[in-house]
Amino acid sequence: MANITLKGNPVATVGELPAKGTAAPSFSLVNKDLTETSMTDFSGKRIVLNIFPSLDTPVCAASVRRFNLEASSIPDTVVLCVSADLPFAHKRFCEVEGIENVVSLSVFRSPEFGNDYGVTMIDGPLKGILSRAVVIVDNQGKVIYAEQVPEITQEPDYEAALKAMV
Repeated sequence: MANITLKGNPVATVGELPAKGTAAPSFSLVNKDLTETSMTDFSGKRIVLNIFPSLDTPVCAASVRRFNLEASSIPDTVVLCVSADLPFAHKRFCEVEGIENVVSLSVFRSPEFGNDYGVTMIDGPLKGILSRAVVIVDNQGKVIYAEQVPEITQEPDYEAALKAMV
């Protein structure tokens, strides 16, 4: 269980992020067009999982914008922005913001994703949704980077994540 905070107040997650060097748990999530998207759809590519609570918060929205600009320009890399938001919210956000270089995915049909990645918050006011984390999976399906952001209102360490990809 990871111990993080929300505005300084302790919050726990259901588990820990997958360890560096381990196989990334497989998943099937819902795309903004309501189709299922799985990890195998990106075989042979590096996968950046930008995991966060909700697009309707400034920090989450900022992380999607930043990864849309930065990580998406790295060859053979796909950025998956994952939250509990419904696919309709993902679609609206991407259209309004002009987000075209990331894949927005919802866990609404797949609560096991949060358990498998250790990011479902189990207490606090955001209980039941995902914490803020970044997991990078290499083209062989192994975790090469994992950051559980310690304070939910903080952005992830973009520089460290980008450095792990090169």
